[in-house]
Amino acid sequence: MAALNLKYLQELGEYMSSGNMLEDFEYSPEERRFEMLEFLETLMDIAEIADETATKMIFKNQLEAMIGASDQK
Repeated sequence: MAALNLKYLQELGEYMSSGNMLEDFEYSPEERRFEMLEFLETLMDIAEIADETATKMIFKNQLEAMIGASDQK
């Protein structure tokens, strides 16, 4: 099972929102720029998967709650 590292995600969010990532990109060599863009592309792909997973988790719980409520009637 993969570890969940909320602190890393918070630090990554701060790195991007502070403008530091953009500044690093501007002053980095081409190879590093490519690496940064690839990282962000992967992060966006993972964000889509996270959205799908959260939706499934939420709706599964709601469906189970509705089934449980109808079973009690």
